[in-house]
Amino acid sequence: MSLVIIDYGSGNLRSAAKAFERMAAERGLDVAIEVTADPDRVATADRLVLPGVGAFHDCLAGVEAVPGLRPALEQAVIAQGRPFLGICVGMQLMATTGVEHGRYPGFGWIPGEVRPITPAEPTAKIPHMGWNTLAIDREHPVLAGLGSGDHAYFVHSYALTADDPGQVLAHVDYAGPVTAIVGRDNIVGTQFHPEKSQSTGLTLIGNFLEWRP
Repeated sequence: MSLVIIDYGSGNLRSAAKAFERMAAERGLDVAIEVTADPDRVATADRLVLPGVGAFHDCLAGVEAVPGLRPALEQAVIAQGRPFLGICVGMQLMATTGVEHGRYPGFGWIPGEVRPITPAEPTAKIPHMGWNTLAIDREHPVLAGLGSGDHAYFVHSYALTADDPGQVLAHVDYAGPVTAIVGRDNIVGTQFHPEKSQSTGLTLIGNFLEWRP
């Protein structure tokens, strides 16, 4: 099995690659893990991971700056149904629209808008940074072994508001609900960083490697 972590200039992805390598070994899976933005590798990979840090538009521009990358993603994920995991802004890019520093179209895979977090309490600081407690809204194979009360690590100021609540798999409370995990069909996304979320994140990564949507 081949897995591509897409490197389009959005941060150092070595820690993410190491987390996937660790869980492939722990679960006894023969997985060739590659960090690349080569559209040909993306188009032929069995599984795809799209990380992202920073602003929505910057990450979108980074993807589109690589010739052929966006079409390769669309072909692999939407046309061929390959398992896909978006992480942080990589998850946000799946939305219809992002409104960070302007209004920009996303991939449109999870209908909804990426908006500023607006906590109901002024003591809740922005960005939402650090550990928070997951509340699981729906069962999903990628969440096997996880439950409400497990902790994950977040760093973000914007969050995805999905048009269809049924596509929200988990949320956290930060003076109001904030989307933590979304999913439909062969697509999942986490607002938190699984590679930084210790046992919670490693379990999710292992489940993603074994997932057969």
